[in-house]
Amino acid sequence: MARLPIIAILAAGIAGFAGFQPERAAALDYLVFVSGDCGSAASRVVRETGGELLSAQPGADGQTCTVTVLIQGKGNERPRKVTKTVPM
Repeated sequence: MARLPIIAILAAGIAGFAGFQPERAAALDYLVFVSGDCGSAASRVVRETGGELLSAQPGADGQTCTVTVLIQGKGNERPRKVTKTVPM
């Protein structure tokens, strides 16, 4: 019998969920609306540098990506971390 109140509470919570509301997104600082994705920009940087992709993040302007790659050193040299900001 203890299951019925739990189910009722869960159902009420799900019924009250309104989903994502774009008009409220302006109040959220961590949302970034972008015109594309960073996948092709990251692929381009990896191809140009010959490095290994570490991260790719969209810029705050929604038009650029910040891509970080690790480029292996020659012989005993340490690898270099390179960060580039490129258009999407």
